[in-house]
Amino acid sequence: MLVSGLSSQEAAARLKQFGYNQLPEKRGDSLFLIFARQFNSPFVYVLVVAAFVSFGLSQNLNGIFIFIVLLINSSIGTIQEYSAQRAAEALKKIVPQHASVIRDGITRTINAVELVPGDLVLLVSGDKVPADINLTQSQALLINESILTGESLASAKTAGTRVAEDAPLTEQDGTAFAGTLVTHGRGQGEVISTGAASQVGMIASEIGFKGRSKSPLLRRIERFTVKISYSVLVVIAVLFLITIARGSSLSDVFLLGVALAVSAIPEGLPAAITVALAIGMRRMAKVNVIVRKLVAVESLGSCTYIASDKTGTLTVNEMTVKVIQLADGQRYLISGEGLDLHGELIPDTETPDSENYEPPEALPLLILTSMLANEAELSFHDGKWHANGDGVDAALLVMGAKFGFDLQHIKQNYPELGCIPYESENAFSTSNNIIDGIHYVHVKGSAEKVTAMCTQSFNGKTLDHSLIDQHVNELAVQGYRVLAIARGKLHSDKFNPEAELKGLVFLGLVGMIDPLRPEACKAVEHCQQSKIQVAMITGDHPKTALALARELNIADEKTIPVTGSDINHAAQQGAEPLGRLVASSNVFARVEPVQKLQIVEQLIAQGHIVAVTGDGVNDAPALRHAHVGVAMGGRGTDLARESSDLILTDDNFASIVQGIKQGRVVYNNIRKVVFLLISTGAAEITLFIMSVLFNYPIPLFPIQLLWLNLVTNGIQDVALAFEPEEGNELSRSPRPPKEPIFNRLMLERVIVNAIVMGGLAFFVFVFSLNQGVSVESARNTTLLLMVLFENVHVLNSRSEHQSIFQQAFLGNPLLLFGMLAAQTIHIAAMYTPGLKDVLQIEPVTIELWGTLLSIALILIVVDEIHKRINKYKLIDL
Repeated sequence: MLVSGLSSQEAAARLKQFGYNQLPEKRGDSLFLIFARQFNSPFVYVLVVAAFVSFGLSQNLNGIFIFIVLLINSSIGTIQEYSAQRAAEALKKIVPQHASVIRDGITRTINAVELVPGDLVLLVSGDKVPADINLTQSQALLINESILTGESLASAKTAGTRVAEDAPLTEQDGTAFAGTLVTHGRGQGEVISTGAASQVGMIASEIGFKGRSKSPLLRRIERFTVKISYSVLVVIAVLFLITIARGSSLSDVFLLGVALAVSAIPEGLPAAITVALAIGMRRMAKVNVIVRKLVAVESLGSCTYIASDKTGTLTVNEMTVKVIQLADGQRYLISGEGLDLHGELIPDTETPDSENYEPPEALPLLILTSMLANEAELSFHDGKWHANGDGVDAALLVMGAKFGFDLQHIKQNYPELGCIPYESENAFSTSNNIIDGIHYVHVKGSAEKVTAMCTQSFNGKTLDHSLIDQHVNELAVQGYRVLAIARGKLHSDKFNPEAELKGLVFLGLVGMIDPLRPEACKAVEHCQQSKIQVAMITGDHPKTALALARELNIADEKTIPVTGSDINHAAQQGAEPLGRLVASSNVFARVEPVQKLQIVEQLIAQGHIVAVTGDGVNDAPALRHAHVGVAMGGRGTDLARESSDLILTDDNFASIVQGIKQGRVVYNNIRKVVFLLISTGAAEITLFIMSVLFNYPIPLFPIQLLWLNLVTNGIQDVALAFEPEEGNELSRSPRPPKEPIFNRLMLERVIVNAIVMGGLAFFVFVFSLNQGVSVESARNTTLLLMVLFENVHVLNSRSEHQSIFQQAFLGNPLLLFGMLAAQTIHIAAMYTPGLKDVLQIEPVTIELWGTLLSIALILIVVDEIHKRINKYKLIDL
């Protein structure tokens, strides 16, 4: 590479060769194609056949009603898929619009999309790195790579550093990656990868072309509709053969088939599910959970495993000094978190007193030294404090501010004569200052480097290096990043590092950490009480991750963290060893984006319904592929939010618990709607089967069934979707991932209620005919009874276990309104010219209505008996 950079001609040639510096994206399907895809299900096939048969029999109203149902059903899937194609587009925002390059020997600013491999790029503090760059020059260069690695701390970059090609991103100190942020210093380097070839580009490929796992609700609904559809076809075929054998006309046989299809297919289910999900979405918004995809409402409630990012999700993503340890072992704890300047020094009472206790002067001197050997700045604006510079230096300034040290005052009174900026190869920084007329060197850095420069402690005694090493190891095991602080007198005005950085006075150790969010521990506890497994996945150091995981009660003393290198090794051996490795731990550290995705894939393969939380680019592939991706709204990157299904507006992991609760409420309500619709549909089929077996006329016409299922029952099933929580949602285990909506309990209830409703309706139909009334009048009476059954049965559907007498009668006012509305609409239809002719119904006497209501109330007695019996059964809930 030339120091003058590429020529314009060479840059143009390479642009043709390598293409624009743009991130890949998968072209989405057209809206029409998405809409058309919704018709690919057995559920739809049965209704389409029924519609065409209706038109063939000149039953045009039946056909029109059925096609309206199909349109409603297809709209559900279209809405669910519409926003799923935008995730890759958000990646464009990761790459900056402009880049500073040297071309033709001249520094110029160009559009970042025109960068090519070989370009010479200049980086300064505040820049977003425009491509993957091999650094050729660096000056105190620090780059925040948290969006790629999950590391809280900015990475020190050093030009010329060479590592193995497969080294983790966190160890590639000589490379700057596209999308990361320069927080300090300057750099210069050669572009080595652009667009899809860059690290962020490879992540984009994973997102754009990796399929999303199908939600539990969609899978259950698909299995449910297939079973219902096949069952309907079998019943229709059997009754078809029976009626043909009896010599019935072909038109009557087909009309019976259409009626059976309309009876069995729960036409109102798609609309009711949409309403239930929409209500859950609104309820989640009240607990700071924004829903981007409706089905994610239920998916979160069904999750069995939460794979959470650490930085910015479980932690505050702000380094904080929490411990000061003096040379004699005396330890002090510091309260407060992040950039909050409020806090106090608390002696660690568990540390025994020592005869060699160091005087208190060591503490303020340690704090002063850490603020002098410091390159960060604090500023107050927009109502809060902001840090500019390295996170470690900022944490030390906050520590000083907590105890009344004013940075501006320190700089004015203790002027800096020189310094050694922090470089990764040195692992320390220094500042030379005049204090009370004496020249001092102040040093902070890694414990290993700084303690090697020290020979005595503050009280003048010889420094016990073995004791200091023990303290360092104790803090490291607890997850702290440990820095050593020291100072010494300069022997001359001219600073000579080799001569002066010896024989220093050791002041103490500082332990800092990216602290847990205060509410995180309680939230994890709630998840575990709900039988949801929680794991931490981070790019941070294994010791740090393990310490925080133990504090969260995610891990115990026996837990061994799994690292990214462990995952690579297991993946090379095959899926089975990788699966065993993933199942062996709840703590994953030094994990890169592709490895996080591999973890999620293995969890899904093991049968878990997986929710992933995160906020960075490194989280996006896993967010996209999980059953439900949960992004942080405040700190989250555009990519993370666009790749997710849910967004936490308060970045609060605890909000997930409330989201899980609402998700379970939604699923329970969907089950209630399914039970209401299927049991009434099964009752209608029972009515038809009995009519065919006993050779009676068709009891209800298809148009009457559509009225029954879509209008009168449609109002109530939508109202049922508004049911409030029952109160025990979080105390139950998640439903097994493979458990169908139609489980044993629901099957029992459907059979019992269908036999009662269908049998009583058949009895009323036959009784009416035996009384000498016309078939039309008998159908009118039977239809009214079915409407009353729906009104009563919706009360039974409010809970699978609780008696209706234990429920708050006014807990769902909309349900009561729906019951009254359904009955009122049907009665009004009896008196409405035109409509009553289409439906072939007529008014009834108040005495008959009362008699039918009394018959319908029998259903409550039957269902209450069934609930009481099941109360004493061992049923897997």
